[in-house]
Amino acid sequence: MEKRIVSEILTPRDGEEPGDERPRLVLDTNTVLALWMFRDPALDDLRAWIEAGNCCLYSREDALEELRRVLAYRQFGLSDALQRTSHETFRSILTNRSTSSDGISTGELATLPRCRDMDDQKFLEIAFQTRATHLLTRDKALLRLARHRTIRDRFDILTPERFQTANLTAP
Repeated sequence: MEKRIVSEILTPRDGEEPGDERPRLVLDTNTVLALWMFRDPALDDLRAWIEAGNCCLYSREDALEELRRVLAYRQFGLSDALQRTSHETFRSILTNRSTSSDGISTGELATLPRCRDMDDQKFLEIAFQTRATHLLTRDKALLRLARHRTIRDRFDILTPERFQTANLTAP
């Protein structure tokens, strides 16, 4: 049996308080890029809402490392300084979290469905471990997993656009 080491859930904001009713979000790498690197105008309201601290936002070291690698892609043409700034900006708005498992065993993680792209599995794990309310992604393989019984009772997987429409639009 392969033993997996799961890195710590991160990082530096004030953190959540017991009874915190804010939505608990996990963003995949492409969603982070759409929000803060490409600054997709269709997601301006969501970006502002997140930056205003209206949610608890979670990640993990392996996901942050993926973001760092993607920011360095030659096709984006970002300077080293801009890559670091983009990475640090995202890190700075994450909710502080001291443990990786929050009482969730490796056996429980094994109940998660397997994503076709194993690079995306970490986002399911982060959402599961942090008891997220939502995983925001545009990835079709992850979006298909939203209907899986292990997922649908724990958190929603939806596009950032759909989350924004459902949660940030005035009635």
